[in-house]
Amino acid sequence: MSAAVRLALLYLALAAVGARAQQTLDVPFVGTPPVVVDAMLALGQVKSSDYVVDLGCGDGRLVIAAARQRGAQGYGVDLDGALIHAARQAAERAGVQERVAFDVKNLYVTDIGKASVLTLYLFPRVNLELRPRLFRELKPGTRVVSHEFDFGNWRPDAQVTVDVPDKPYGPPRSTVYLWIIPADASGRWVWRLPGRGDETYEVAFAQTFQDVHAAHDPGKHRIIDATLRGDELAFVLEIGQAQQRYRGRIYGDRISGTVATREGEYSWTASRVARGKMDIEAEQARRPGLIAKESR
Repeated sequence: MSAAVRLALLYLALAAVGARAQQTLDVPFVGTPPVVVDAMLALGQVKSSDYVVDLGCGDGRLVIAAARQRGAQGYGVDLDGALIHAARQAAERAGVQERVAFDVKNLYVTDIGKASVLTLYLFPRVNLELRPRLFRELKPGTRVVSHEFDFGNWRPDAQVTVDVPDKPYGPPRSTVYLWIIPADASGRWVWRLPGRGDETYEVAFAQTFQDVHAAHDPGKHRIIDATLRGDELAFVLEIGQAQQRYRGRIYGDRISGTVATREGEYSWTASRVARGKMDIEAEQARRPGLIAKESR
């Protein structure tokens, strides 16, 4: 069976499960199985210092589990008032009502900037419509965890598949995806190293989502093995047979960290002298009047 056919069948199955949802809403309510909730919290490495925002909280089970099992704070939104009422009652029964909150609200206008972890269980189209907002509003390092559906050609940083024997649609398993919002490393950076006189190093990074590479090499050195995870950048600078291994954090137009050379390890700071543009291949803007139904 082709991927297109499987997706079409999945849409039909979800629509049947959520037939009670209003036709003006995008995604029917389908509860996330407990084993998937646990997998989402684990893959997102949710801890007590986190603030979890769940777009499509349904009956609040994921936010409540984050608070009860991990000690986190959380916030969930859904357009279904009955589900929000149920979520608030469940939070009280679990004794976490002081750490979580739920509102009847459209996810498209929900403030997500406070999240350190963002969770979703929405259709692929809705994910793609939200994707530009994630890069615009979430801080670098924020973890985005999605049940079942991805973000198109934005490669996940990690994923797991768990068995779900009583799943109400499709095969008895679910995939959970993790993305980490990357800092913007694009543009031209320059720096000097201690003991190297006036020698200046320069690199221009091109960036697509979290993938970075040298846009061009000036000729006297070569950049290899560039990786970006949140605001943490690492790369190797090759100069002839020698290598310098750089690690650092991006703070706006500045990178600070350490570099390991043959002579030892040194502090290192680079400045961005020309900005680039991170390519996130933003999809077409959401059509007017679209309302998303959250699906937890």
